[in-house]
Amino acid sequence: MRIGEAVTLPGGCHCGTVRFEADLPESWFPHLCNCSLCGMKGSILIDVPLAALRITEGQDRLTLYTFNTGVAKHHFCSTCGIHPFHQLRSEPDKYGINGVCLDGLDRYLFEELPVHDGQNHPKDNDGRSGWAGVVRYESRTR
Repeated sequence: MRIGEAVTLPGGCHCGTVRFEADLPESWFPHLCNCSLCGMKGSILIDVPLAALRITEGQDRLTLYTFNTGVAKHHFCSTCGIHPFHQLRSEPDKYGINGVCLDGLDRYLFEELPVHDGQNHPKDNDGRSGWAGVVRYESRTR
């Protein structure tokens, strides 16, 4: 699997109570966000259309969290507390999947991750969106 390759991947929360499948389009790319919630969660985000995510187990165990405008819908496993995905505020027709919840993806596979400037959200900033920076990972075993 490579970035830029359309692929369907299974995923889930830490305890396995919530499971899902996600169709990643060719244009998928992992990134971070520096908004107040994403900065604390540390999720690697991969955006997909709503129809591209299917919950296969544990729908009834998901807990919903919203704040501020209430548009973004953050879903958490009520057992282990892991955040597998959320409905985006900037594009409510998409989910931001927590990429590390996808089977086979690991945050340390990515040497460089762009950081979306969620502190200056496009919905609060006349539609302007930008990137706050880049986070790099360098393995000590290479």
